[in-house]
Amino acid sequence: MNQYEVERVSVRMNAKVFLAAAIGALGFASISQAQVEPSAPAAPAPRPAPTVTRPATPATPAPPAASALNPIQLEAYVDGVVGRAMADDHIAGVTVSVVQGGQVVLKKGYGVSNLEQGKAVDPDRTLFRIGSISKTFTWIALMKEVEAGRMRLDAPLNLYLPERLHIRDQGFKQQVLLRHAMNHTAGFEDRAMGQLFERDANRVRPLELYLQKERVRRVREPGMVPSYSNYAVGLAGEAVSNVVGKPFEQLTEEQIFRPLGMWRTTFREVRDVRDGLPLPMPAELAADASQGFRWAGGGYQARPYEFIGQIAPAGAASSTAGDMARYMLVLLNNGSLGADRAPLYSPRTAAGFAGQSWRPAPGVAGNNHGFMDFALPGDRRGYGHGGDTLSFHSMMVVVPELNLGVFISTNTEGGASLASALPDMIVKRFYGPAEAPLSAPAVKADPAVYAGTYLTTRRAYGGLEGFISHILGLSKVKVNDQGELITGGDSGARAWRATDREGVFKSVTGSQNLVFVVENGRAVRYFSGSGISTFERVGPFNRVNTLIALTVVALIASLATLIGLFTRDHRELRQTSIQRQASLMQTTQAILWLAAAGLFAGWASAGDDVVKIFYSWPSPLVTIASACALVAAILSVATLLILPIVWRGGRRVDSWTPWRKLRFSVTTVIFTAFSLLLAYWGALFPWSV
Repeated sequence: MNQYEVERVSVRMNAKVFLAAAIGALGFASISQAQVEPSAPAAPAPRPAPTVTRPATPATPAPPAASALNPIQLEAYVDGVVGRAMADDHIAGVTVSVVQGGQVVLKKGYGVSNLEQGKAVDPDRTLFRIGSISKTFTWIALMKEVEAGRMRLDAPLNLYLPERLHIRDQGFKQQVLLRHAMNHTAGFEDRAMGQLFERDANRVRPLELYLQKERVRRVREPGMVPSYSNYAVGLAGEAVSNVVGKPFEQLTEEQIFRPLGMWRTTFREVRDVRDGLPLPMPAELAADASQGFRWAGGGYQARPYEFIGQIAPAGAASSTAGDMARYMLVLLNNGSLGADRAPLYSPRTAAGFAGQSWRPAPGVAGNNHGFMDFALPGDRRGYGHGGDTLSFHSMMVVVPELNLGVFISTNTEGGASLASALPDMIVKRFYGPAEAPLSAPAVKADPAVYAGTYLTTRRAYGGLEGFISHILGLSKVKVNDQGELITGGDSGARAWRATDREGVFKSVTGSQNLVFVVENGRAVRYFSGSGISTFERVGPFNRVNTLIALTVVALIASLATLIGLFTRDHRELRQTSIQRQASLMQTTQAILWLAAAGLFAGWASAGDDVVKIFYSWPSPLVTIASACALVAAILSVATLLILPIVWRGGRRVDSWTPWRKLRFSVTTVIFTAFSLLLAYWGALFPWSV
């Protein structure tokens, strides 16, 4: 994950990293910075495609306030950064474009887009999946309808949706507004496993049907706190489509891509024609669509094509570095297509995209009418979006102060760090202030106020996905000896220093802030640097260490129960019928707990392959493990209820010794406590995924 996203508690499960990527897919909307910035090319750039420098639009904005980039120096620097990352992180292909002053300063492809054909990445021809950068086109389409007076940001979203898609009250008083969807404050839970992406074209559904069948719960009043929601963006895209009266794919082509000359950008996907679905990607574009890759076993493996059309407005677009260069130039030129052409959107809309329209708290990077606000080196601000699919990782950032835009996309699972870091690195390298040596922090964080465990609001709130996202959504905050906040686990830990504002901490290595809300002398929540995620303080029952500890104790008790079958004193075979049944019930529980743990471990062992984890959800292993745990939990409660009878025994036959009764009782309490904790975390509902 990137610097803006939460650093999660380290859980010793192989599935953790890849599950986090899957749950976070299409939600990567922030910028980060590489841990080590190369100052000179450290590796040759693999197989670059030709670079082209030329004006991308007829309009030429005013010269940038800062000095212009030197194309030769920029290319050498980017070659070094990309080359090193491709070698270290095993990235098959990268496409990059940089614009400034109305021109393309750099446009380059690296590596390959198709292994079998040996196709090099061409920045003008090769289409990469750009994930959630797609959302920016959705917001432009929506704002064009707002400008035309056909939609209002402060109107209920239901006003523009067919009745079958209306957002239900679910006990909440306020209606979800268009503005809430744009600001990611609609109050929805977030679900992704097994339905956000498809690898089988036959499973792709129309947007309207997807939104109807994959409804998410409302879990809080709208407008309260940010919590990233692909579903809300899907609803907004469907609302625009409903108002315009055209499929989303068609209206974006007619209203955005064609006017901008983005002829190789599309929301359409590579598949056959199918009734009820939008037309597929044209053959001439499909031939140049990059494969997605995974590095495994010392080589690259091509991944299945990722179908995202069922929720297209949130992340289905494909584009080239060349087209994205044209797009960034229009963003920097406030929507203008040239003096002799009507602008794509109005100056007022342009101001909304470039300036914060909403933020959850002072000091937090806010939301710019759906674009993300970025803190950059030198106290500069930028806006744009990031995008992750399962295999592709992308980032687009424009910096009006520098008249600069940077786009990058990678086609391999290991490319997230490079994609999230490059824009920040370019600004830092060519415009960043000289770094002063770190001194002791002037203000030290108080552990009593800030230290603790926090849980993201961006998660599923029930079922087995809720259980998994609860584990992955935990963030641990510590205070070190220097008085700095430390977030993250064993790897990827980050340090934050207190500022002169209460609750506001600045990254030691980056430009972002972490902002806490303090009530009655104790932090109750904090906002991630991106401003799109909220983390709320949780008690001991919500902490992963509690889950791990009780799991270990329950498994030890299970093993001890089974060992006792073979080592028990033979005299204890004399027992009442209730004691006999209780013993059988507890033995069954022990077997079921061990089976559940084994099945879950078997599922987690596939965690190094995101495709297996994501597409196979709900995995039969997880479902059966949950069913085993559910039966064991029911038996645990039943055993607890008959515990007094077990202790009382029979009038004539009662050979259970007090020691055995005590062991039995302790085991019963352990199993019952474990059952209650699993139920609280959502692990005992195999029918709810």
